Amino acid sequence: MNHEQIKKVFLETCPKSIDFIALRFIKNKAKYCSVKNSFPHSNSLVTDKGIQVEVLHGGQFSYAATHDISPHGIKSAIKRAILLNEQSLKWNLFPFSLRTRPKFEKAQKESSSKSLGKETTLGEINDVLSLACGVMKKETAVIHSEGHGSLRNIETYHITSNGDEDLNTRGLLDFSLKAIAQSNNDIQTRTWGNTLQLGSSFFQKELFKKEASRIAKEAIDLANAPECPSEAMDVILLPDQMILQIHESIGHPLELDRILGDERNYAGLSFIKKENFGQYQYGSPKLNITFDPTVETEAASYTLDDTGVKASKEFIIKEGKLLRGLGSLESQERSRLKGVACSRMSSWNRPPIDRMANLNLEPGETSFESMVSNMKRGVIMATNKSWSIDDYRNKFQFGCEYAQLVEDGRPTKIVKNPNYRGITTPFWHKLKEVGNQKSREIFGTPYCGKGEPNQAIEVGHASPACLFENVEVFGGA
Repeated sequence: MNHEQIKKVFLETCPKSIDFIALRFIKNKAKYCSVKNSFPHSNSLVTDKGIQVEVLHGGQFSYAATHDISPHGIKSAIKRAILLNEQSLKWNLFPFSLRTRPKFEKAQKESSSKSLGKETTLGEINDVLSLACGVMKKETAVIHSEGHGSLRNIETYHITSNGDEDLNTRGLLDFSLKAIAQSNNDIQTRTWGNTLQLGSSFFQKELFKKEASRIAKEAIDLANAPECPSEAMDVILLPDQMILQIHESIGHPLELDRILGDERNYAGLSFIKKENFGQYQYGSPKLNITFDPTVETEAASYTLDDTGVKASKEFIIKEGKLLRGLGSLESQERSRLKGVACSRMSSWNRPPIDRMANLNLEPGETSFESMVSNMKRGVIMATNKSWSIDDYRNKFQFGCEYAQLVEDGRPTKIVKNPNYRGITTPFWHKLKEVGNQKSREIFGTPYCGKGEPNQAIEVGHASPACLFENVEVFGGA
């Protein structure tokens, strides 16, 4: 069925006695490709589509979903969502108002996306990844090489009983390379990858050859390097490590549904309390965090969230002070706190919940070279390798793939197995310098997990390099 046919059946079926009904049709077309040691490992073309019906009536939300995209399937899903609503009204713990589903502020009839990845075949992606794996294996110490690439075209059609309608399409690119080297009785790994809203034109042979050569050499350097020292020292985290630091110690603890207790059975709680917003000093005055789904190419950019709320750039933390949480209109109504347009669903068979989207650390004015030159003794760390954080998102330790010592303002020897640990708020108070726009990079991940049943969804984080002082660093893990 096309969109007009879906619309016709939906409007004909919706009872006028129900306060609010919405239907979301989602179609996800994906290409997945992986290569190991220059040989194709797996290739697949996947199309997944279905509809979800959402009912808000009597202050209670209910949902039904189906992959039967026919008049019968749509009607059945609407009837089931209404039935579930009737059955659940007596268990309603919070009466949601219709303010949680306002009219779309700016609906779009056509997609603004230009990055849909329709032109590149699996064979062409295979060729690029095989070439990159071959470049890595030219280094005799590299014992294993891998490449992965995927392209997703996601189409969402959203219609509501209050007359709103929105059509959006976006393209999502995910890729990675991995080199594993063995030397000097050690094995070390170096990777390169990202998740962005870009099309298949990104799969350029020269770019992948260049990065493959770099990570192969760096994996060998790590295998031959000494252990990272264990001591308190200054640390510069590069953007591809800042992504996880932001994600785990700022993003998750500021989700309003987590703070309200909705995630305690699965993803955990938060050390942040409702009364902290508007007054809590989360970090140093150098810390400025924005929720910004408007950044071009970043993984979680959108015009409207999955409930039709217009997305805009908002400061979550400004000059170190906590201002607002990552919460949908439902969580805002329950908590009486400011939130953002972050109600998101991973697919047609999952309800929208509070999610990170693009959560970014705003650039400062310090150049990377200046940060390094002002360090007496410290270490530069890149690319996350391991992480552990408690279920309140408070105490953590992270490990990185690659590090280089800095002594008397000069980068010196490479060290392996670098790790650091801390406690969230004291750690962010140690933020001494924030890199300028030149050191800023955009990263993303396709696999942020949350919710019951689980929802894995893409999120983005942009950040410059950042300098933290007197951090507990240790090696050998």
